Amino acid sequence: MSVQPAALDDPRTLNAEGVAALTANDTARAAGLFARAAAADPEASALWMNLAKARRLLGDGEGERASLTRALEIDQRDFMALVRMAELHERLGEDADAALRWSNVLALAPGLDSGNADFAHLVTHAGDFVARTNADRAAVVDGALAEPRARADPSMLRRFDACVDLSFGRRKIYTNECHGTFFPFLPADEFFDREYFPWFAALEARTEAIAAEFATLYARGTDAFGPYVVQAPGTPANKWSPLSGSTDWSALYLWRYGARNDAACAACPKTAAAIEALPQATIPGRAPSAFFSVLKPRTRIPPHTGVTNTRAIVHLPLIVPQGCGFRVGGETRAWRVGEAFAFDDTIEHEAWNDSDELRAVLIFDVWNPHLTGTERELLCDFFAASDTSGFRPALHDDAG
Repeated sequence: MSVQPAALDDPRTLNAEGVAALTANDTARAAGLFARAAAADPEASALWMNLAKARRLLGDGEGERASLTRALEIDQRDFMALVRMAELHERLGEDADAALRWSNVLALAPGLDSGNADFAHLVTHAGDFVARTNADRAAVVDGALAEPRARADPSMLRRFDACVDLSFGRRKIYTNECHGTFFPFLPADEFFDREYFPWFAALEARTEAIAAEFATLYARGTDAFGPYVVQAPGTPANKWSPLSGSTDWSALYLWRYGARNDAACAACPKTAAAIEALPQATIPGRAPSAFFSVLKPRTRIPPHTGVTNTRAIVHLPLIVPQGCGFRVGGETRAWRVGEAFAFDDTIEHEAWNDSDELRAVLIFDVWNPHLTGTERELLCDFFAASDTSGFRPALHDDAG
């Protein structure tokens, strides 16, 4: 009995014929059928996984990557999609990205462990690969840091060495929450004392001019102010979902991860000059960042923690109606126009605007004042060495 041609718009029939073709070792035909099935039902992750398998068997690495990427856009927690993507990166020699994906696998594995021997082998491989990649990266970075460390006063190396060891999993630190680089043994200040920032007064004296430039920019239209929160496709629902893609919390960047926005700076030259006069932390690809932050009426930013405690975040309030507030750890403050403050954003913090008017603040980062000059220089050397080691994932974008 002959098999009838699959209906053009029936993904289940197309998929069934694809499975049959795969069983018959007609891999090219199977790939075509799975591609048609996925096109007919693009939200069905299983169809993209079948297509990825067929493309893998055909030796089509980029086709497999595209199929797995689509599956992960549907659900970033798809365990087998993460496994297959990790295997693909590993097969193609993309060790940094493979290590990141295997790390994702390890993070999900405890909740899925069924005692199966194959599953245990997979988890063991993931752990071994991540450990080996970290060791290889550490060897490259340690070699690059040998000369800078030799120049440094040995008494200044304790915290720095703990930072590097932590980065490579060579030690554990118990402290506040950072989602990027953690520098051990710094005081966990919620709000830093003003005495650490003697330039605050000069900055605050420019508040009126900065606020006027912001008001002019905002009055021209808000197209230049993009959503502050933009989550990747496939991100599971979380506390940021209500703000993702929304201009309820928006920002206009003057600097972002060390890159100057020349057009934005030209539109507010006095603000740009005020920022350039500050003792900024200049780390290519990471710092400084500076932006106007706008919180619309009746908007709340949920409690969260930041990327790295090597920085201090500074707020210069520009427009603050009644009903606005800001909490860091156990201390809550009201913004006051023209009164700057600095805080450690790796301590849980949140903000709110319960008024009927917008709130605007100039926000930027500087070095954590508890870092020594030597530690700052060594951190710059560390980031440079890490970025040139070949082990920074292309798909991993962060600020620290």
